[in-house]
Amino acid sequence: MEFSIKCAPPEKRKAACIVLGVFEGRKLTAPAVLVDEASGSHLSSILGHGDMEGRSESTLLLHTVPGIAAERVLLVGLGKEAEYGEKAFIDAVKAAVSALANTGAKDAALHLFGLGKEAVSSEIVHAVIAIGESRYRFTSLKGRKEKRQDALKKIVFDQEGEEADQALKEGIAVSGAMNFAKDLGNLPGNVCTPTHLAEQAEAMAREFGIDSKILDEKEIAELGMGSFLSVTKGSQEPARLIVLQYHGASKKEKPVVLVGKGITFDTGGISLKPGAEMDEMKYDMCGAASVLGAIRAAAEMKLRLNVVAIVPTCENMPDGRATRPGDIVTSMSGQTIEILNTDAEGRLILCDALTYAEKYDPEVVIDVATLTGACVIALGHVASGLFSNREELARELIEAGDESRDRAWHMPLWDDYQEQLKSNFADMANIGGRPAGSITAACFLSRFTKKYRWAHLDIAGVSHRSGKHKGSTGRPVPLLCRFLVKRSKRA
Repeated sequence: MEFSIKCAPPEKRKAACIVLGVFEGRKLTAPAVLVDEASGSHLSSILGHGDMEGRSESTLLLHTVPGIAAERVLLVGLGKEAEYGEKAFIDAVKAAVSALANTGAKDAALHLFGLGKEAVSSEIVHAVIAIGESRYRFTSLKGRKEKRQDALKKIVFDQEGEEADQALKEGIAVSGAMNFAKDLGNLPGNVCTPTHLAEQAEAMAREFGIDSKILDEKEIAELGMGSFLSVTKGSQEPARLIVLQYHGASKKEKPVVLVGKGITFDTGGISLKPGAEMDEMKYDMCGAASVLGAIRAAAEMKLRLNVVAIVPTCENMPDGRATRPGDIVTSMSGQTIEILNTDAEGRLILCDALTYAEKYDPEVVIDVATLTGACVIALGHVASGLFSNREELARELIEAGDESRDRAWHMPLWDDYQEQLKSNFADMANIGGRPAGSITAACFLSRFTKKYRWAHLDIAGVSHRSGKHKGSTGRPVPLLCRFLVKRSKRA
């Protein structure tokens, strides 16, 4: 899809289709009023006959409207005017693209913006992402290739100015990064192995001018990452540590470090998961996919900051060599861990990656992981769980989530919960029992992040969808990208 911005009167716009909004009660928006006047009240007449009420996401396609330059007019319902906001706008954009897919229109101009001048940037970013999500299909592994029926190739936004230009660049970069993350997440475990994930990261890095380094198991062992390697012991697929560096600022500037959990398939190991829906454990590397997507977007937007992405990646499989419940391992930090449950493996690979992050003298470190089922119970599939050892960093991420509509909820990280991780035989246990499972998992990680500002995003509930619309969501790429964009503007 090709996107552009060009401000022009809707009635004079030469396009295969112009898209206009209608509020409930058949009230035309300002651009629609201009078209109605130019057409001799043609729109008002049609609405007066009851063909459209203006309910949210409803559409009505009109051909050869008199007095205007466009071939078609698509009316889109916006719902109640008093309740019109970002969600209604995004729903309208998605409804428009869906309706246009069933036409022969090759291009369309959107005249739906109406939240005010201060919202122009966010509207453009949201629109591009919404269109990208509406059109995304994962078909690369289908034997019979689907042919797209819709002719739509170009979208023009009725805006202008430097701010709109920057918003369009951000929207395109974030949407592309989301698709990249979705593609990785949707690949099955027999394709997206740790080696494959590393290869894809390297290829992306070459394309966007990002430095890359891939460490093999021997190099990982030399670093003393005993916790990380304990997870991969039962797998025939070799583990990898992926390290990418984007240099957008001077070398003196401390980097933002993103750490992503890259378990390409999680059986639970010896603490085997139930069979039902275990296929969805291919999504256990969506944290890795999201940080790779975020650094890709940062490079594409040429943000003025330094970003490092660290991805520990392996499988968690059961065999005769696999780690047993009760085994004790030594992490890169020197702290020992009693592994009471091998299905709590994400924290075991992340803790060594978080220690490795110290070498970059980071400004902040954010780890992203499908870490706990408890977070799904707590927050459902709407918000990521956010934990941090710095209140100001948590606020930054909450704000970035609100602005990107990729929301996170601030969870407690009080020392009171650390008691649950006590072990009689090691420095800590890797689980703290059923109560507050997502919190104790974050408390575990916090023990490896005392030397820098750190936040943890538990994305177990938002990384993918189940059921009829099963698939990776690409979250929290929008949140991470908004955070990085705002950080870059401080420079």
